[in-house]
Amino acid sequence: MEVYKKIVHARKQKGLTQEQLADLSNVTVRTIQRIESGESMPRAYTLKAIATALNISFEELTADNNLAEHLPASESTVQTPDYTDSKHTLKIICLSCFSYLVVPFIHFLIPTRLLKKSNEQNPTIVAFAKKMIRTQLYWKVALWLLLLGTLAYNLIMAAWFQKNYLISYLVPFFAMYFLNAIIISITLLRIQKTDFSLK
Repeated sequence: MEVYKKIVHARKQKGLTQEQLADLSNVTVRTIQRIESGESMPRAYTLKAIATALNISFEELTADNNLAEHLPASESTVQTPDYTDSKHTLKIICLSCFSYLVVPFIHFLIPTRLLKKSNEQNPTIVAFAKKMIRTQLYWKVALWLLLLGTLAYNLIMAAWFQKNYLISYLVPFFAMYFLNAIIISITLLRIQKTDFSLK
């Protein structure tokens, strides 16, 4: 029996819906649908997560498929890895960076948590996500420095020039907010246009 048929059979035996299996194995419902339809061949770590969720061993799930490894490429169906789910995960992590609008000084923890929870194994995707998170950390530091610089400027102006040229703290604050929105939007466009399967 093929892997996807075993997954469907085991899921139905456990009385689970695709949504419940997706939650238990920490993948998206779309991934489960693609696997169960035979549309894509899941990566090993995804299969392990599904096997754990279904309470069956990884070896049992993949037992009959070892034969395919010994066949020549012309006799076996060569399936390329499915990077659609990884790209979707990357978009979610990128969009989570917009949490700076609500919690500007600890918002980087949200994409960090999402990356860890995704169990992503594609090194290109992980590197891209980490770079996004580092950018948010740099933005946070730059925002703090700009606000401290504004404070220093205002103190100097108040002490020597009798408060004639003070800068409102909202000016650098909203300027940095606008800049980060542009950074995140550009990153999202890059994710959309990049074909990670070629990396």
